[in-house]
Amino acid sequence: MSAATATSPLARVNPLAKFLVAAVIGLVLLFSLDWVSAAIALSLELILLPFVGLAPRALWRMLAPIVIAAPFAGISTVLYGRPGGDLLWQAGPWHITTDSVNLAIAITLRVLAIGLPGIILFATTDPTDLADALAQLWRLPSRFVIGALAAVRMVSLMADDWRMLSLARRARGIADGQGPLAAITRLFSQGFALLVLSVRRGSVLATAMEARAFGGETSRTWARTSVFGPRDFLFVVAGVLLAAVAVTTAVVTGEWNFIVS
Repeated sequence: MSAATATSPLARVNPLAKFLVAAVIGLVLLFSLDWVSAAIALSLELILLPFVGLAPRALWRMLAPIVIAAPFAGISTVLYGRPGGDLLWQAGPWHITTDSVNLAIAITLRVLAIGLPGIILFATTDPTDLADALAQLWRLPSRFVIGALAAVRMVSLMADDWRMLSLARRARGIADGQGPLAAITRLFSQGFALLVLSVRRGSVLATAMEARAFGGETSRTWARTSVFGPRDFLFVVAGVLLAAVAVTTAVVTGEWNFIVS
């Protein structure tokens, strides 16, 4: 976790509380296809966003992928969604109707409302704290917890590995080709090199963990104790209330659309 996220008030909340909040909001919106519940949830999340305690630049850097990707989900739904209602525009296989527009708005808002809390909450969580909470509070097997922690740590290294491989190829004059074909060839070649590097690193890590008896029968002590206190409980309650307000508003307005029905 960076220095910017370490100073966030959410950094002091137990990781399991953050996980439960993200899960509750995600499950509620995952089973609905109406724009009202997604819009209410997203609005409340945006209202609470300044209280996260992160700088605007850091927030945008974390949210940029989902903010850019969400409209594409809406556009594809508008063009290829199930037709219904009044026909607004049609050209060949593409058609836009009132139902497809409403569904596209609902999906776009839902992607943002589900992704935003997950990105924010886990961006302010140290992976080691999350592993401690999973092992101590949920009693998950140590082999699973340590393996997941190692995977998270290694994923964070992939960007540095990719940049290192790019610089190495450029120093050898391999990345001098121009044009789309050269770019595709470079992408696949560098991607294969990254895969080989990841497999080698994973093999070394697995051997090291086995040598240190991770996953064995030996009981272990904890350097840091994970505590789920009143503040964490209130945080979960706030997340449940946010989801409840979104669902209640959709039901009252008659827009609630349970996806299974």
